Amino acid sequence: MINIEKAKEEFILYTDKFDKNNPNIKRKIDHSFRVMEISKEISTNLGLQENQIKLATLIGLLHDIGKLEKYNTFNDKDSIDHGDYGVEILNKCIRKYIDSSKYDNIIKKAIKNHNKFKIEDGLNEEELLFSKIIRDADKIDIFYEAVYIFWKDNESKIEKQRISDNIFNQFKNNTLIERKKGKKLEVDSIITMLAFIYDINFNYSFEIIKNENYINKILQRFNFKDEYTKQKIEEVKNIVNKYIKEKTKKE
Repeated sequence: MINIEKAKEEFILYTDKFDKNNPNIKRKIDHSFRVMEISKEISTNLGLQENQIKLATLIGLLHDIGKLEKYNTFNDKDSIDHGDYGVEILNKCIRKYIDSSKYDNIIKKAIKNHNKFKIEDGLNEEELLFSKIIRDADKIDIFYEAVYIFWKDNESKIEKQRISDNIFNQFKNNTLIERKKGKKLEVDSIITMLAFIYDINFNYSFEIIKNENYINKILQRFNFKDEYTKQKIEEVKNIVNKYIKEKTKKE
């Protein structure tokens, strides 16, 4: 049996060694707990068994453990891959969070794959299911952070930027946009992040995004000055809202 309360206690003890006055550290800890709850919500809606729901919840709690340990960074392209590093950490300490080794492979595969551009091939049915749950939960909370946390006090700078044709055209193709090394305009980063919508797996995940009105709230933060960018942002908004509407249609 998975003891979520015990796992939370261990996670809190683990995070006590970090400087929680550092806003980046605090944000990542808060993110972990929110993703934990979203994972629980998605798995419950999917009608999974109690122990499967607890497993999804545990994966949500631990998914970003590789971002806290040693590396005070939040961008894999500028450092090591935090999904892979999270698995390395759990290889040494997973028994602190779960007594049995029964679910170790599922936990590690889900955490390894949660931040990849796409899920690796060759996963079994359970590994794939829990990888999809954590990917959805993580992206949903990234949308939350894009509304309430990202780009604070930087809006006026972003509003003067011009969207790149390349980024917009990739977005129009209804596909994820790969994040590459090198400096990118914040407006392009926003569109790249919004393209996460094309990698959402479950109808209920789309329902959360729709009900929270995340897409519109994100874009409403900015009053873009460039007319071309304003036009393209409006197109982006329409494309995403239409896509979500299609995904949340009742069968």
